[in-house]
Amino acid sequence: MPHHSLIISIGSDHAGFPLKGPISQLLEARGHTVLDFGCTSEDSCDYPDYVRPAAQAVALGKADLGIVLGGSGNGEAIVANKVKGVRCGVCWDTWSASMTKEHNNANCIAIGARPVSEQLALKIVTAWLDATFEGGRHDRRISKIDA
Repeated sequence: MPHHSLIISIGSDHAGFPLKGPISQLLEARGHTVLDFGCTSEDSCDYPDYVRPAAQAVALGKADLGIVLGGSGNGEAIVANKVKGVRCGVCWDTWSASMTKEHNNANCIAIGARPVSEQLALKIVTAWLDATFEGGRHDRRISKIDA
């Protein structure tokens, strides 16, 4: 089934770096454009330096969606969610990825590279991209988040 072409920002620290290349390749294979905000190696770095710009790209409309990567995904999600207009869910399996789109209309996801294998990470990204926001009662809840 053909997919709408999107611009997707990606930001990672050293722990998430091993997932960044494979996820970027998956996105490009699906016809999406990747905006890579770094990092560029497994040398130790501070995740806010790379995650915040990736999230800001979503908030500013320069990217349609964002993916942030780290050791657990938690710090990355916290940073992304500090950016007004970003809703970032931590995803650890395909169910959590589908739910964060269907119920939370997440425009960003965080994945932890330490507990999540490359194979699973690619399935998580696919599940999130393929899910559809359900609207309805969830619209009311999201409006309360954004209030």
